[in-house]
Amino acid sequence: MKVARFAHQGKSMLTGFARVARVHNLVILALTQYFTAIFLADIHTTWEGYAKDYELFLLIFSTTIIAAGGYLINDYYDIKIDYINKPDRVVVGKVLKRRYVMIAHTLLNLIGIGIGFYLSWKVGAINFMAAFLLWLYSNQLKRLPLIGNLAIAVLSGLAVWVVSIYFPQNQLLVYTYAVFAFAISLVREIIKDIEDMQGDESFGCKTLPILLGVRYTKMFLYFLSALFIFLLFFMSGILGNETLITYFLILTIPITYFIVRLVYADTKKKFGFLSDFCKLLMLSGILSMTFF
Repeated sequence: MKVARFAHQGKSMLTGFARVARVHNLVILALTQYFTAIFLADIHTTWEGYAKDYELFLLIFSTTIIAAGGYLINDYYDIKIDYINKPDRVVVGKVLKRRYVMIAHTLLNLIGIGIGFYLSWKVGAINFMAAFLLWLYSNQLKRLPLIGNLAIAVLSGLAVWVVSIYFPQNQLLVYTYAVFAFAISLVREIIKDIEDMQGDESFGCKTLPILLGVRYTKMFLYFLSALFIFLLFFMSGILGNETLITYFLILTIPITYFIVRLVYADTKKKFGFLSDFCKLLMLSGILSMTFF
């Protein structure tokens, strides 16, 4: 009986860590970096070369576990808010003890930063900055207007850009996709703030929709969407890459649909749909890398 109970508890903890660490998001992050290395930076001429490249694996592994640590510390600090915004999805304090989450967060960061410095001082410095920024975001920045959104967007772009730091081929093409990741992430983070207004406001957060209201936050999102579309076409024009220009032209169709849905969005469920739709746009960006 004791063995069975111990096994059940162990399984529950593993499941809990998987949920808190957002394993599906980590898989998308790892794929993004692998696709960046394979299809944009084009660092090897054969698939065997990528399979045997342990430095590429270590780079992606270090980024992924630091991101996992960021998710852990975010849920650690957000227990009370999450009980309002998403009570059925709370894990920390229910399935996982808080001290276990903090220990796991610390270990993941130390390993990720250590691997980064093993690869190069630049990667190590970026990993350290990412780990610190994720902690600062969870502790303070996410409760401030726009600053927290920008922090996560910068880290999303950095996840693409760091590949070109270690493998500096086709940098401008990689930078274009880093801007794309930054843009989609920033829009999605603001959408999530609208979605979570009730819980955030209850605990004194000063996010953009709480300060400006939903109407003016939407107007800001319209402006951001137009600005990012212009910027992406501008960078594509500099590259002179017809495939990339075609992709961004096609992308204007789902973005237009997104804007229309945003205009009429007025419930938590509808804003949740828009947040998920941003994930699909990000996924389409990852898949579009294969055309290069």
